Amino acid sequence: MKQIISAILLILAFQSAWAIDLQTAKTQGLVGEARSGYLEAVTEPASADVKALISEVNAKRKVQFERTAKKTKTTLLQVSNRFYELAVTRTKPGHYYQDASGRWKKK
Repeated sequence: MKQIISAILLILAFQSAWAIDLQTAKTQGLVGEARSGYLEAVTEPASADVKALISEVNAKRKVQFERTAKKTKTTLLQVSNRFYELAVTRTKPGHYYQDASGRWKKK
């Protein structure tokens, strides 16, 4: 479990490479942390820029989730679920995340 947490914290650190765009989208309420561990649009239809950001972020997350799962001998689902839990705790006030039933909540 410690390896999973360490790896997930590393993933969060990697997000800084695109943090300005991601932070802007989160601050504007355009994207949020989905229960899947991936980023999703909070409202539809999302603009082309938001869709591109989501695709870029999620592709990077998937690569890191796969690496972490392999390294920790766990499943991709376990890693993405744990990432979601940590991402929600790190979600800033005013940003969105999905609750257990999949509804968007503003922190």
